[in-house]
Amino acid sequence: MIKIALSLCILCLAFAFKAQTYNFGLNSFAFLNTIYSSRSAGLGSNLITISDNDIGLSVENPSLLSSQHVRSLQINQAILPSGVQVGMLCYAFKSKHGIFSPVIRFQNYGRFDGTDELGNATNSFSAIEYSLGMNYSRAVGKTIKIGAGINLIGSHMDVYSSLGVHGTMGATYSHPKQDLAASFIVKNIGFQLVPYENTDRAPLPVEVQSGISYKLNHAPFRISLLGHHLNHWKILYNDPNLQPTIDALSGDTIPVDRPGFGKNLASHFSYSLELLASDKLEFRTGFNYFRREQMKLLDRPGLSGFSFGIGIQLKKIKIDYGILVMSAAGSNHYLGISTNFDNWKKKRF
Repeated sequence: MIKIALSLCILCLAFAFKAQTYNFGLNSFAFLNTIYSSRSAGLGSNLITISDNDIGLSVENPSLLSSQHVRSLQINQAILPSGVQVGMLCYAFKSKHGIFSPVIRFQNYGRFDGTDELGNATNSFSAIEYSLGMNYSRAVGKTIKIGAGINLIGSHMDVYSSLGVHGTMGATYSHPKQDLAASFIVKNIGFQLVPYENTDRAPLPVEVQSGISYKLNHAPFRISLLGHHLNHWKILYNDPNLQPTIDALSGDTIPVDRPGFGKNLASHFSYSLELLASDKLEFRTGFNYFRREQMKLLDRPGLSGFSFGIGIQLKKIKIDYGILVMSAAGSNHYLGISTNFDNWKKKRF
């Protein structure tokens, strides 16, 4: 089994190196990079390292699936500033071959008023994208778990449609004595089956991520670090049309602020902190430098890139809320509800 795990990692790396030639803005199905978990939203990025009773985290990293997720159901809904709706639903069951989890993800962009090239009104139309799939995990020894997922992708915008398939591979190591875990995943491995009308097939946004989480032994804090877009070095937007300017007072030339080594390195990491106040209450916060640099307004950066969240465990359900601060223009709000159907069984006396 160890050899199988190593083979999967090598295969993941092969896809990652191949993906280095991909360019942002030229990929299909970009909605696959959206955060769907309310808990992850509160932490600023996908939490790919924690295998607790939160089944929603396994959507991005299938190797997090475990026996405690069996018969668990989670529903997440997000509202973006423009009214775009983002949703996710997942469930888990166990068989003799391992643990499986069907997953549904979607983005509903709403309805649009159609016009012709002269601006005359035509028919209104809707736009929606979705991913339907199945995740699977299996233990490899006592400290390593591997997982994989396969998904059908659909995109329908007015009369234009596209279909594709994508998969995710991951592995997670859990320390046998400490609350320490590390994960590695390659996501969005796949291709377009049917491109949009009159267009060529475009690559999917393949991404390599690696993360580590650690809960302090004598304090109720869990710290997580995520490395994302590891198969690309320069991920910050660099406008080639920008030119040096002249200072009106001194006459000095002001060079264009191009991302250097430090900014490029920082853009690959996000940081998360959870305060485990009790078994029923959690507070969360996170910071994503890449999101801040891409979304902030130059004159009003504010809290762009920061995120906040809370988790409340009730008797039979858990409620998670997260807010991603995109820019001064608005934030993304997430709400998640999860339960395990075993909690609804009547106790026998």
